[in-house]
Amino acid sequence: MTTITLLKQITPELSLQQYNEIPVIALQHRVGSALIALQGAHLFSWKPQGAAQDVFWLSEVEPFSAGNAIRGGVPICYPWFGSVQSPPHGYARISLWQLSDYAIAEDKVRLEFSLFSAENLIEAKISMQFCDHCELTFTHYGQQPAQAALHSYFHIGDIESVSVAGLPTTCFNSLQQQNEPVPSPRRISANVDGIYAVASPLTTTVHDPVYQRNIVIEHNNATEVVLWNPWHKATSGMSEQGYKTMVCVESARINHLLSQGEQIRTRIKLA
Repeated sequence: MTTITLLKQITPELSLQQYNEIPVIALQHRVGSALIALQGAHLFSWKPQGAAQDVFWLSEVEPFSAGNAIRGGVPICYPWFGSVQSPPHGYARISLWQLSDYAIAEDKVRLEFSLFSAENLIEAKISMQFCDHCELTFTHYGQQPAQAALHSYFHIGDIESVSVAGLPTTCFNSLQQQNEPVPSPRRISANVDGIYAVASPLTTTVHDPVYQRNIVIEHNNATEVVLWNPWHKATSGMSEQGYKTMVCVESARINHLLSQGEQIRTRIKLA
């Protein structure tokens, strides 16, 4: 059960709330609503104006406990991807970020979150723009090259009915540790963890006949797109049935590291 407490009204449209153990920035605006946890600068809800369903999937068993990565939304995997170091997918998603800037206009909202080191030096920044679309721009400021991924979980009606268009016809199968040919558009009927090498910009589309919508994702300055769904595999932070209503289509820099000052951007729109 999630206990939500209002901590501070920042502007008429922006508030600081507490979700169990995690502080959350809540946006309520004519362009739509959004929720961003300060732990991880983690966007875990976005409903543009008029949308019947949230664009992002969030685990129905999410405990919002400090130090545990939120399962759903858009985790920021940084400064590494996967389990090459501990914690898996980097420390950014379990670190507290700061709301460092915001601008609220009649037709759009921009929020900026920054991650600082123990020495109070900026390591990374993510800018979120909400209007008729959602645009996430991640910037790496560290001196050493880094991996990064915007690990987007999209909310769908039924995994067995969706297809993902726009991906290449070959990918690296992380489960089998080998390259393989794959169909495009792609349907999902089993555990899938595919890393696609891509040329940027690339547009992918999640076709969802149950919710009667398409989720269009533009990947900018990404060198990989990751497609993931665990199917029946037991996964921490997810119920046994959770996989049925989510699919991850991630903008990533895995094999080609981000250099200092470089950005990766994801633009999401319903169609």
